[in-house]
Amino acid sequence: MAVSILQVSFEHHRTALGIGEARPRISWQFEGDAKDWSQSAYSIEVCRQEQCDVFNVTSPDSVLVDWPTVALSSAESAFVRVRAYGGDSGVDTDWSDKFAVEPGLLVDDDWSGTQVIAANKTTEQDGPHQPILFRKEFSLDSDISSARLYITAYGVYEASINGDRVGDAVLAPGWQSYKHRHVYDTYDVTEMLQKGANAIGIQVGEGWFAGRIGFENERDAWGDTLGAFGLLSITKTDGSTERIPTDLSWSSSTGAILRSEIYDGEMYISEFDQPGWTNVDFTPPEDAKWIGVKTLESPLGRLAAPDGPPIRPTEEVELQEVITTPSGKTVLDFGQNLVGWLRINLTGPAGTEVQMVHVEVLEDGEIATGPLRSAKQTDLVVLSGSAQTWEPSFTYHGFRYVQVENWPVEQTPLDKNTVKAIVVHSDMQRTGHFETSNSLLNKLVQNILWSLRGNFMSVPTDCPQRDERLGWAGDAHAFAPTANFLYDTAGFWRGWMKDVVSETLKFDNVVPVIIPYLEVVGMMATAVWGDVIVANAWNSYQSTRDLETLKAEYVGAKAWVDSGIPRGEDGLWDHTHFQYGDWLDPKAPADDPGDATTNKGLVSDAYLVYVTDLLSKIASALGLDDESAKYKESAEECKKAYQAAWINSDGTVKNETQTGIALSLYFGLFPSGQDVPAAKRLQKIIEDNDHHVGTGFAGTHLLGQTLTMYDLTEEFYSMMLQTSVPSWLYQVVENGTTTWERWDSLLPDGKLNVNGMTSFNHYAFGSVANWMFRTIGGLAPAEPGWKTVEIKPVPGGGLTSAKAEYLSPYGTVKTEWTVDDDGVFDLEVVVPPNARANVTLPGDEKVTNVGSGTHTFKLSGVKV
Repeated sequence: MAVSILQVSFEHHRTALGIGEARPRISWQFEGDAKDWSQSAYSIEVCRQEQCDVFNVTSPDSVLVDWPTVALSSAESAFVRVRAYGGDSGVDTDWSDKFAVEPGLLVDDDWSGTQVIAANKTTEQDGPHQPILFRKEFSLDSDISSARLYITAYGVYEASINGDRVGDAVLAPGWQSYKHRHVYDTYDVTEMLQKGANAIGIQVGEGWFAGRIGFENERDAWGDTLGAFGLLSITKTDGSTERIPTDLSWSSSTGAILRSEIYDGEMYISEFDQPGWTNVDFTPPEDAKWIGVKTLESPLGRLAAPDGPPIRPTEEVELQEVITTPSGKTVLDFGQNLVGWLRINLTGPAGTEVQMVHVEVLEDGEIATGPLRSAKQTDLVVLSGSAQTWEPSFTYHGFRYVQVENWPVEQTPLDKNTVKAIVVHSDMQRTGHFETSNSLLNKLVQNILWSLRGNFMSVPTDCPQRDERLGWAGDAHAFAPTANFLYDTAGFWRGWMKDVVSETLKFDNVVPVIIPYLEVVGMMATAVWGDVIVANAWNSYQSTRDLETLKAEYVGAKAWVDSGIPRGEDGLWDHTHFQYGDWLDPKAPADDPGDATTNKGLVSDAYLVYVTDLLSKIASALGLDDESAKYKESAEECKKAYQAAWINSDGTVKNETQTGIALSLYFGLFPSGQDVPAAKRLQKIIEDNDHHVGTGFAGTHLLGQTLTMYDLTEEFYSMMLQTSVPSWLYQVVENGTTTWERWDSLLPDGKLNVNGMTSFNHYAFGSVANWMFRTIGGLAPAEPGWKTVEIKPVPGGGLTSAKAEYLSPYGTVKTEWTVDDDGVFDLEVVVPPNARANVTLPGDEKVTNVGSGTHTFKLSGVKV
């Protein structure tokens, strides 16, 4: 019997370098097979400035415990290790490994002398901005003990020192609501510097900051000039320090990248490359022009350390097939709809223009560019004549297929050795795994996973390919619980929700439908989309039990419910306002996705009651009892108003639809005694619809859970297993490798659903996986933060086995069950140390509470 500490973390950082907290809370996860092990006390050792101190605490807490000593100062590093004690069990852990933690620059004065620099030239107008090169040489007169580069940009950047790239983040610093929060990054560059001459270079592309973003040809949403802002801070072995800030001593130029745009791709002309421009003693080509720099407005006051991980390359996908289309074009098929770009290795005649057009699907054997709308997703590389490796710097694409023109096949074969697809996304830690005996359901989960990866790009975007790629709040609202199982999303959501709150408070307590906000989309108060400010706060709390983050987000949630929602005389929504409603209901007209079968007013009012009740729960969790009582009373008043407006005296809903009844049931809106008959009617509606989906964004993510609440799980299994449109598995049997925006993005006849809004990589309808994890896998938090796990698998749908695994804040929790031909159900449960689980077997009301370790259960007479 053993217990050990698997991992120590700080706040929600995957890597705790350059964090924004001076007193970061500490968490540790366990592993081991000890039975019923719980922590009674712990020791934390903090080593800093050549001194180690041990702090002993009697407490069972192992998640987000307080920093035990004086606050860290800017750039002060420390090493932390933890030991936990098992009390009466007599089993204690050994000391964990040491884990490093180091704040970034915590106050504006730390940036003293650092300026935003831009090329001293007129910026481009009404068109793409060519990336700018910034460089500086400097000398160090002694050996280096440590060095940090603190850096951000007005745009997106890549930095290099002495010819080597700094870090592996791409599209840094990511996308934020830059007017409220502008992230800077921190890199350990100690090994990149040398005594004597050194050189640093920063290349900045337009990115989201100054690029074309939104539905129109709007540009320069946050600024029209590209700039770099960075500080190289060096500590020498003799204890002295030196600072190399961006300032007027730098020089600027342009290079081989003529343009690199989020939507439209990159143009790279090798002839204009300046080899060695980040090296010492660089000699520019004769036709290159290096000029001085000017300064721009400082971001001080808005600078923030990151909360979540950066965007990184996380996987390479091999080329599966080279296709010749009916028109004779050459198309690469990677076998997976993904997000990222190509890396090519080739040699060809100088001046050869290799063009790559990226698309998600083929139609009639040719690339389908229609779903991209105005986005070009096209990279153009003009070759140098020598062997070269190229990949774009400041764009990304959503694609499975790439049409390639002018590849120099006589000198370089076009195959998996010369072309690879590079997958990029916010580099969160994978936490959830799921598998069943049904291969189609397994493929659905993989498709959902790929859509999550492709759309978590420092903000939760709707799609990764067309001229949109925006942080739509409604999609995020529906999908968050699924995301929270598959990945450690805590830091990702924490950063984005800061922007949600900031934008809301800026716009008179109205939550924008997209965050970061863009004027081209417009400002409007809408249910479901606006309700993300409440629901996401609550859902993240369920995963993390982070009261500090919940408290910060409560400010925005309260503002939205108190005064952001336009209300009628009955306290419900003012129905003169625009609503998206049950967006993309399968029966909505192709050209009017908001014209759902369920009334928009019903949807908005139902969600109003729901989020008001959630706000009461949030206030209660925060210890704000008076406010909790106030919102509970308000929710009850709104519920009565909802019943008067939307539920008839006989208990029927004004819209007897899957969404209309499901929302009324899940949110508890029926008068006493009318819910069970409503559930029966919902069952009949589903059966009459041949178990096909009848819900859009507002209803889909709650439908399965609603049916399970009323012991109708088998009905939802039947829905899950449908393979004709509209259904989840229709996309799977049609060879989809991601989840789609529309239930029928690809029509049964093989044609595209062409209507100006057809994406093959949208995660919203993948929200069904939350039900799969909870009901098939049987895993859910029984209390916020997973200290107690609810294990309640419900077999069905002909499945003979399933397993689920989740890396909780305490360690890995697992379920695995089988049902044999005789109806014998076997369940194995693994609970991590310092956690417990409530186990409920199928068809049994008895709850068995177990502690850590592996537990087995058996039950006869189970039908699937």
